[in-house]
Amino acid sequence: MVTEPEVAPATGEYSHREIMTILSGLMMGMFLAALDQTIVSTSVRTIADDLNGFSVLAWVTTAYLITSTVSTPLYGKLSDLYGRKPFFMTAISIFVVGSMLCGIATSMYELAAFRAVQGLGAGGLMSMALAIIGDIVPPRERAKYQGYFLAVFGTSSVLGPVIGGLLAGQSTILGITGWRWVFYINVPLGMIALVVVWRVLNLPVYRREARVDWWGAVLLSVGLVPLLIIAEQGRVWGWSSPRALLCFGIGIVGVIAFVLAEIKMGDDALIPMRFFRNPLFSLCIAVSVIAGAAMFGGISLLPQYLQVVKGSSPTLAGYQTLPLVGALMIASIVSGRMISKTGRYKIFPIVGTALMAIAMFVFHYVHADTPLWQTMVVMGVFGLGLGSMMQPLTLAIQNAMPPKDMGVSTSAATFFRQIGATVGVAVFLSMLFTQLTPKTGDALVAASSTPAFQQAVQTAATSSDPLEAGFAQAIASGDASVAGSALQDSSFIQKLEPALAEPFRVGFSDAMDYVFLAVSILMLIGFVLVLFLKEVPLRTMSGLAAAQQERDEERAKESGTGLV
Repeated sequence: MVTEPEVAPATGEYSHREIMTILSGLMMGMFLAALDQTIVSTSVRTIADDLNGFSVLAWVTTAYLITSTVSTPLYGKLSDLYGRKPFFMTAISIFVVGSMLCGIATSMYELAAFRAVQGLGAGGLMSMALAIIGDIVPPRERAKYQGYFLAVFGTSSVLGPVIGGLLAGQSTILGITGWRWVFYINVPLGMIALVVVWRVLNLPVYRREARVDWWGAVLLSVGLVPLLIIAEQGRVWGWSSPRALLCFGIGIVGVIAFVLAEIKMGDDALIPMRFFRNPLFSLCIAVSVIAGAAMFGGISLLPQYLQVVKGSSPTLAGYQTLPLVGALMIASIVSGRMISKTGRYKIFPIVGTALMAIAMFVFHYVHADTPLWQTMVVMGVFGLGLGSMMQPLTLAIQNAMPPKDMGVSTSAATFFRQIGATVGVAVFLSMLFTQLTPKTGDALVAASSTPAFQQAVQTAATSSDPLEAGFAQAIASGDASVAGSALQDSSFIQKLEPALAEPFRVGFSDAMDYVFLAVSILMLIGFVLVLFLKEVPLRTMSGLAAAQQERDEERAKESGTGLV
């Protein structure tokens, strides 16, 4: 195991063995964040029921989202100034502490506060790992190694729902409520990650004299927190409600103040505005926002389709997304090796955005009675597109920006992709909610004339289950607003008789059709933007080596100036 590379600090070049050793520590850190998201999303309803806080369930997600998003640029800037290792270890430590606190939460409000602590750590896990890879691997070879990161996400997306369902489904484990192990499992994993990172991540640190942009961090929080809150809560509050308008107002003022502060800070800014004078950076950021919105907006609907329309359990739905995960990993590995071999990367985001747009458009024609194997084929096409697009965009940004700004530029890419994802999920779920009631109403009207449905309603109306009887009576009276309740808690659909549940499945599927069409249009815009991407030749030096070369050139220039 390499603990203190002898050659790398001087040259910035690492051997394949040293890279793989360091990569093991990075993957452990990223696995923490990736696994946590899928485990928690599977078990969060069980947690809400146990803590009697279903009405504030969204705040558990919102708190984590706010702190992880806002802290991402700060990790990038500070690590550029003071080194990656201490901040990567800090991120892991905060995440572990937050996990321990979540495990002892006694109310949903406590859990939301502790998830915010977790988010402070999670904000550095992804961006730091990508920046470190940028430091030690030349851009020409980088995509090949970044494929391992996507393998981590693929594994976690399969293991997460299974582990989450297993833990949340147990009343107690070792005398502790089952769902609490959803958070406690992060503690041993985090400790292992800390030990591995401490042993293997030994990078040279070149401290620079610079001001820390604390005002930028504060103003970014003032601008983003209200906007992220309204993105998560707008559908519940109403987009034009007084609370929503207040959030919009504070957020816009905060963002404007943040931009002005960043202009004043210059190179010391949290996100230097000079970055946006680089056309390639600006274009890649725009595509990243669109891709984040389409990716997470589209993917967030797939579990809904599988669980609500197809009746799969959360665990089974996780397995059914294997074609998407497998295709993503294959495309990532193939594209990474092709980029390393040819040095060309522009073709991959073009192909990737095209495949994602096609897959989302085909999903527009997937209905409740569509065979599952056909849906899984479309998932595979979407995964191929996603795997082809994700790496080259990050690679293009890292390659185009100065090596000394590796952390800031990488965290900026991650930051804007998260913003796109948040907005995408909020907008597309709102579209789903808007379409759900009329589409379910149409399906109920169509089904009401069939003898099988009429019989199912009569039987359910006399059921001893008050929930089933209540829904049957609402359906019999023509009250289609039960569809809104279905979106808030769709679990009741699996409890209904097949004939009674069919209109709800059809309504969900028809409402999703419109959302998938909107996602495909958004991806088409991303495809057009990628066509204008200028391909910059990939550097053959690692970020550390290139940064060292820049420093040597600056010293030589200063020395020459002094002699004159």
